[in-house]
Amino acid sequence: MEKETTGTVISVTKQWWLKVNRKPVRTHAMDGAAFPHIIKVKYTIGVKDYTCQKWIGAGNKTPDKGTTIKVIYCEDKPSKARIEL
Repeated sequence: MEKETTGTVISVTKQWWLKVNRKPVRTHAMDGAAFPHIIKVKYTIGVKDYTCQKWIGAGNKTPDKGTTIKVIYCEDKPSKARIEL
């Protein structure tokens, strides 16, 4: 059974190694470049803290560090969770 709680974004990392070109013709190397992000969220179940990560594609809105986000976790295994943006 799944339950829901809130978590806090503890890190937002830009994936520099994966560049997505958004323009068909470029004038320089970073023209129209977008990069995906990985966010890490910390949430607490009972007295234990857990973390989970989510990959956010290039061009999508990325939450800021310190933002609260809804986390859905498995009641039997709280370390298994997913983030809903």
